[in-house]
Amino acid sequence: MKKFLISIFAGLALLATSVLPGFAADKLKVGVVATLEGTYTVLGEDGMRGLNVALKKFGNKAGGRDIEIIIAASDASPDSAVRAVRKLVEQDKVDIVIGPLSGSEGIAVKDYAKSQPDMTFINGISGAQETTFVNPSENFFRFNMDGAQWSAGLGKYVFEKKGYKKVATIGEDYSFIYTQVFGFALEFCQAGGEITERLWVPLGTKDFASIIASLPDDVDAIYLGLGGGDAVNFLNQYLQAGGEANLIGGTIMVDGTVLNSKGKAKEVLAGTPASGPQADTWDNEKWQAFVKAYQDAFPPEKRFPSPSLLATGYYNAATAAFTVLDNIGGDLSDGHKKFRAGLASLELDAPNGKITLDANRQAIGTNFVTEVVKDDKGNLVNKLVQIVPNVNQTMGMDPAVFKKIGNPARDVPECKTSY
Repeated sequence: MKKFLISIFAGLALLATSVLPGFAADKLKVGVVATLEGTYTVLGEDGMRGLNVALKKFGNKAGGRDIEIIIAASDASPDSAVRAVRKLVEQDKVDIVIGPLSGSEGIAVKDYAKSQPDMTFINGISGAQETTFVNPSENFFRFNMDGAQWSAGLGKYVFEKKGYKKVATIGEDYSFIYTQVFGFALEFCQAGGEITERLWVPLGTKDFASIIASLPDDVDAIYLGLGGGDAVNFLNQYLQAGGEANLIGGTIMVDGTVLNSKGKAKEVLAGTPASGPQADTWDNEKWQAFVKAYQDAFPPEKRFPSPSLLATGYYNAATAAFTVLDNIGGDLSDGHKKFRAGLASLELDAPNGKITLDANRQAIGTNFVTEVVKDDKGNLVNKLVQIVPNVNQTMGMDPAVFKKIGNPARDVPECKTSY
């Protein structure tokens, strides 16, 4: 693993112009935070690949300045993310920050951003709802939808098309998965579905035996809100236990980081409906061009067959930053006034659909309902089933009604047909 991380850092270092004392002031110093430690390490690694692709696209320049990348690792915990960002801002004196990756990290970095009014923060791919919906920070921008938005279309699809009327959920016990289950439950329950039980496990769980043993038999399917090492550990133990239930995938449960993991346990995901900000089989020209750019940037043994949503997220965040810097000639004066105005008004023509920001600097974008299938090379991929356009943070609901539901939590929202 250490050798692999070193190779990623080395690749980024080759892209970035070497640091020469006489020219350091002329460089655009970009601080990047990603989960390069802990259970989400593999997610952070692919996020860095996405950033790498964006750097290549822009020739390692933005606003007429060479880009110097400074990377700080986190482990998906809020404290680690704040430590990483604090180092970048206060010690390394970066010009802008891209990151973090995980949900609770995003909330913590948003809060830290308020103490640094002259710095601009662009989210990497973290997806907790509260990051931008509750007490947002004017200098924190998010060009990815949150976990609830990534659930748009899934609840109705599994109820109406798959015939799942009663489900139980398993999820990692933190803010992003609360947001994921929130979005799924909101739509599934309003369609008429019932959630009989919501089970929660700590992030970084190794032993799922007691959870698997307690799974209810009287449900049509089980929703899995797991990712990274947790998802792989669960699948291995579930397969060993002879599990045969219908599964519904949370976004990072069926992402390429899991579908391309070692071993055969992942194959139990074949046929699993899910949803998220991209679909591997989408034939859109811009998406296919991004997939090729990702594949061309790394040898096959050092990447996935197709970019994960983490790669796409960091690519989009970097592309937004570099595009605006080019548009304003790299002007970061007056507390980044022109830069922030440019970010706020940008319509990002991203590979996974056009993205705009709302008044809270939160993405409005396209969501994709998918099912896991094997492609012609035997790889598990997410096959496009349905496109859900223009998904906003209140899921199309009246904002006042949406706010009354409450912040995503273990038991929020209630499972009911109307609000």
